[in-house]
Amino acid sequence: MDNKLIELFNDEAVKETIRNKLPKLFRIAELESSRAGKIGMEVGSMREKILVALLIYKFGERNVETEIPITEAEVDVKLFNQTISIKTITGDGRVKLVWTVDRMSVLRFVETYEPHCDMLLAQIKWDLSNEKLTKGIHPGGLFLIPTDVQQRVFNEIGRECYLTTPKEGTNPRGVEFSKDGLTRLLEDRDTKCIEIIWRRSEFVYDPYKRWVDLWRES
Repeated sequence: MDNKLIELFNDEAVKETIRNKLPKLFRIAELESSRAGKIGMEVGSMREKILVALLIYKFGERNVETEIPITEAEVDVKLFNQTISIKTITGDGRVKLVWTVDRMSVLRFVETYEPHCDMLLAQIKWDLSNEKLTKGIHPGGLFLIPTDVQQRVFNEIGRECYLTTPKEGTNPRGVEFSKDGLTRLLEDRDTKCIEIIWRRSEFVYDPYKRWVDLWRES
């Protein structure tokens, strides 16, 4: 697998930093996205920014392109001009490939879809018990699913089994990986993973403080 992103999964110091910091940063994203105890949809965008910041931290700002045209539907960032899709899920949830409320757009996407960029996917499993961990339940973590892995699974199980579309007459909201498709991607021999024990940190965090500080600046 000849790409720069693999370096993230081979650098032991960076891997340890990810294990230690990503749960706290994602917890902050939840707190910033919460209102009356409910986490808003914007948490996904904040998590994506945290992972893009990780790439900048590791590879340098000049090598990470974040201004991606809206026409590149699945591409969230480019690393050394290599296209990358960033996804995050909580627990064993589903992963959206594309968001849309238009039925015809959904059908067109499904008919023409082919994997075409590497995927950086964070699977968050908050506060798994030690009992579950000792029984071999995967704790989740940060995954690199290369394009060739996606293509192989896509070809093995076929378009209809790889993708899940909503029933006609319902609000589509987008196209997802099927449960089987996602499981195969995560468990593929060529998928890379930094396992993370996701513990919610107990700390005081004020989501308004930085904005108040900016108002106070002269």
